[in-house]
Amino acid sequence: MTPETALTDTAALLASRIKVPQHVVYRSFPSETVVLNLQTGKYHGLNATAGRMLEELERSSCLAEAAAALAGVYEQPREVLERDLCELCQSLLQRGLVEVEGASAD
Repeated sequence: MTPETALTDTAALLASRIKVPQHVVYRSFPSETVVLNLQTGKYHGLNATAGRMLEELERSSCLAEAAAALAGVYEQPREVLERDLCELCQSLLQRGLVEVEGASAD
């Protein structure tokens, strides 16, 4: 799946695995997560919630699975977490901080 496809196809994004590429490192702190793109040298800050979402995305086999796990943590409907995760992924994709692997690529 290309980043352009991921940005326009929510169903495909939900079935996809999100991974942090080797050229991106991050570290979580109590109030934020700092993400560094080693190729560009740019730092990006994520609030505590977005940082927790990024961690769960890395652990989960697909975005929908991450949403289900986070729905329990934040006591929110799964649909709300799916929407929020899709928005986060789109933002991270645009910055080159994550990659999308299609559902069939597992």
